[in-house]
Amino acid sequence: MKKFILQFIHRGLVACGFGPIILAIVFSILRQTGVVDTLTVEEVCVGIFSLTALAFIAGGMNRIYQIEQLPLMTAILIHGIVLYFGYLATYLVNDWLEAGTVPIIIFSVIFAVGYLMIWAVINFIIRTKTARLNEMLKKKQQA
Repeated sequence: MKKFILQFIHRGLVACGFGPIILAIVFSILRQTGVVDTLTVEEVCVGIFSLTALAFIAGGMNRIYQIEQLPLMTAILIHGIVLYFGYLATYLVNDWLEAGTVPIIIFSVIFAVGYLMIWAVINFIIRTKTARLNEMLKKKQQA
């Protein structure tokens, strides 16, 4: 458990540097599209802190897939739930999402569809590479 926590923290610290970069990109897009004209110091600070925390959590959560005793579907479920609440909290804290039932339902559907699409692509890539490796092994055994 200690090793998991230390690696979680290490991965989180590596990833959290990307939070402010992502925030700068988001604010630039919002400015270019005319959604945001100016930002207060408080908005910038909350944005930096919340995106840094989100990046830390997202980076650290990838460690969950290395727990061998944890079934893959359980790891995916835990990973998805933690990321969902992390993103939801970040969006609500930064006022990027209105705090209401309908906006949260829409956010939830978009998150779930996006998460499932990403996992479908990852699954396809892994299956393709595995099939290719198995084919190479068969050829090697036959030779």
